[in-house]
Amino acid sequence: MLNRRYDQVCSIAGALELLGERWTLLVIRDVFNGRRRFDQIQENLGVARNVLSARLAWLVQEAILERRRYSERPPRHEYFLTEKGLDLWPVMISLLHWGDRHLEWPDGPPVVVVHKGCGGRIDDRRICERCGKPLDVREARAEYGPGAPAELRDAA
Repeated sequence: MLNRRYDQVCSIAGALELLGERWTLLVIRDVFNGRRRFDQIQENLGVARNVLSARLAWLVQEAILERRRYSERPPRHEYFLTEKGLDLWPVMISLLHWGDRHLEWPDGPPVVVVHKGCGGRIDDRRICERCGKPLDVREARAEYGPGAPAELRDAA
């Protein structure tokens, strides 16, 4: 796990101490996108089970995720974003749009975020491009975009 040092008086450094490891943000992304069970996350990411277990435990410990049991026998859990976790949505949207702008996607972005109300795409400021409404996390959803592999788009 990350070593909490906070030796720099900087909120960015402190946030990176919590979130800066690659798998951490990808786990958070998957939970935002509705993958809440260990096996769903593990299959989608292809991450080693021990690494995923450690990341999930870390995110629960830091109150970014909440673990809820959905099966007694065998014991199984789902993971949900807490309010602290939901507050990461603007960060995730910013990273998504940065990647769309600065990485090469010849067919367009692989994922787009749309307004649940009207279906318009959300811009990098979290405003619906169709209706102009500023949105929060509960008013949006991710969908496969034109740059996603056809087998993913067709399966959705």
